Amino acid sequence: MSRELRRDGLEALLADPAISHVLSALEADGEETRIVGGSVRDALLGRVESDIDLATTLLPQDVMRRATAASLKAIPTGIEHGTVTILFDGRAFEVTTLREDIETDGRHAVVKFGRDFARDAERRDFTINALSLSGDGALHDTTEGEADLRVGRVRFIGDAATRIREDALRILRFFRFHARYGIGAPDEEGLRAATDAAEALDGLSRERVRAELLRLLEAPGAVEAVADMQRAGLLKRIVGTEGYLDRLERAVSASAIHGSPLRAVARLAALAVDSDADAERLRQALRLSNDEYTSLQAYAAARRAIERLPVIEAADTSRLVATQDLGSLALVVAVMDDHRKGQMSVEARSAFERFLDGTQPVPVFLLSGADLIGAGIPPGRSVGQGLAASRSLWLERGCLSGEEERALLLDHAIATARSKA
Repeated sequence: MSRELRRDGLEALLADPAISHVLSALEADGEETRIVGGSVRDALLGRVESDIDLATTLLPQDVMRRATAASLKAIPTGIEHGTVTILFDGRAFEVTTLREDIETDGRHAVVKFGRDFARDAERRDFTINALSLSGDGALHDTTEGEADLRVGRVRFIGDAATRIREDALRILRFFRFHARYGIGAPDEEGLRAATDAAEALDGLSRERVRAELLRLLEAPGAVEAVADMQRAGLLKRIVGTEGYLDRLERAVSASAIHGSPLRAVARLAALAVDSDADAERLRQALRLSNDEYTSLQAYAAARRAIERLPVIEAADTSRLVATQDLGSLALVVAVMDDHRKGQMSVEARSAFERFLDGTQPVPVFLLSGADLIGAGIPPGRSVGQGLAASRSLWLERGCLSGEEERALLLDHAIATARSKA
């Protein structure tokens, strides 16, 4: 099986006025600047890549000088490594002087500036990322990346084991790029090298692992790639569990929850979270942000709330949406297995859908502390106890609304508060 590559995508890339302007600014006799990497790869697939990387024979100081002469803003973002960022028309272009490795050690390499595009391409990880495009429209491919892209093969440049020793993060990148660009089974040599180097993952910063894993989970082939990682014994090393592939598959199939695209952290929840302990383990293992951790906790709480119910009736849906995050509930329902879905009545599913599409508002508790204080209950612990008792009654009665219900709840809250005073 193979895919058609689009040369017109390369033409469209060079026709971009901003790209053309930056390339023109860097033109010089005896020097060359090319578009490299992901934007060339994606252009061949008819996709638009927002990040444009350029490689040049110009030294960093010459890049700065030429950009400034063309009234472009140039920032020496990594000038010691040969990288200058040029800003134009609200966009950023990373321009890096060609380099050659002198020695490599893990993720750190000693390099020197060079003038050979083929040598520079050899420093990249995969053949499909080593394509470059000249300003005259010529596609340069010294690693057979175009052929690999056509058949959907993600292949390391050179010896796979050696490339992984240079940077163990390439293990995860191998699966991520296969999830996005691969067709069929992963490259055998790459898979074998990644499996053999599993222990090297332990030495990576958790932040780097998090970034790669979340990007992998967003890719079109995420389910198959995660399954490959599971079989290779890599998934448990990263997330601490073999994971729930069936749930991940259902989450990916859902594609959107509550009208919003399904974020990577939601797919992570479906894959690896059953409880608060799972959420905490992932927070530590992946250095998740507070928002990401909170999302996993909300998913765990929603699972717990649903699993407590032997069956889910229409009356239960109001209580669920009143006490749990609606998006998390939607995700739990989306990834439930067929047996559990069968325990959700037709009426309950219909009611739940109305909450999701907004035709039925999420129930809101009708009282606040000010209501009790206004009724003569002195501020203090008894106010909270009265509200808690009244809220329990509200949930028990199905989260009803209206003035009559509010009056009933207020009477109950006042009576409880006075009995506790």
